[in-house]
Amino acid sequence: MPIYEFASEGIRPLDRTSFERVQMRERHDLQRLLRENIAVISPDTLVIAEEFGDWEGARRRIDLLGIDRNANPVVIELKRTEDGGHMELQAIRYAAMISTMTFDQAVDAFSRHLAASGSDGSQARAELLEFLGWDEPDEDAFAQDVRIVLASAEFSRELTGSVLWLLERAIDISCVRLQPYELDGRVLVDVQQVIPLPEAAEYQVQVREKARRERAARAGGADYTRYDLTLGDSRFTAEPKRRVIHRTFRYLVETGVAPEEVAAHCGPRSNRALIAVEGEVGREEFLRLAGEMRAAEGRRFDPIRYFCDDADLMRLNGKTYAFLNQWGGSDWLDAMTALGKAFPDRKISFSPAG
Repeated sequence: MPIYEFASEGIRPLDRTSFERVQMRERHDLQRLLRENIAVISPDTLVIAEEFGDWEGARRRIDLLGIDRNANPVVIELKRTEDGGHMELQAIRYAAMISTMTFDQAVDAFSRHLAASGSDGSQARAELLEFLGWDEPDEDAFAQDVRIVLASAEFSRELTGSVLWLLERAIDISCVRLQPYELDGRVLVDVQQVIPLPEAAEYQVQVREKARRERAARAGGADYTRYDLTLGDSRFTAEPKRRVIHRTFRYLVETGVAPEEVAAHCGPRSNRALIAVEGEVGREEFLRLAGEMRAAEGRRFDPIRYFCDDADLMRLNGKTYAFLNQWGGSDWLDAMTALGKAFPDRKISFSPAG
């Protein structure tokens, strides 16, 4: 569908053109512009490398490599052509190669990218942590999946057919169409995500997350063991690990332990196990105040990482507290064990559900 100009003398369609016709080059123009404004095609993404090819024997390179807010690498491939070429095949290869990237490798790539662009490469680690909303690296949460973003002037039927097939198999891939128009010597670009359609994106996220969990469970790479929990005279059965530790936190606070003292006994994640705001408030106000507080510290508050629902927030002595909900690797076991030892009179015990 064309784009129209509504002028005083009437409505007229803009002249559709091509990047080639307006002499916009793929790497030196399109890639350069999108590198500095990546949210146009991939919101909530930090570009950490350009022309990335840190693998042995590499002859091809990722146009732009990013990290999203969920700490997943984002492979971004760009074409100025009218059919997208074979970019989906290239991107799949790149996604497989980048899937084992560690946090330190991402920092190294980002450091070189910053230095090449004239910025201070030594700040790469701090900037990446700030973008992710982390106080320290979390390898268990880093690169759990890989996203692919294909951006082109148009996509062939063969390419879109391949992408739809990949989506059905829970691969996180999207196609963004960049259609250029001319208006009075200027180049305007209509940017549209065409696959998956925006209204279907949330459903696709749910499908991918389910598939990711199933893959991890089959591979033994994640522990989805449920636990039976005893807190004093109360018993809870077959609970997920994150719910077990949250119940324990609430129980200790409700029996007189200060929230800050509970957090102090949570092992390696003690320094970020808790976030508190002034006032006994509801969820929306909590999110606003927590966001403002972290922004004032030059950091970002990510509500996904905390129990922020109204029923989960703790309100005490003029403050509202949210407890961390992400406990990877051995940190959960260390924290639960430490809490049981720190408060033996509270009779805390847990074991895998039978």
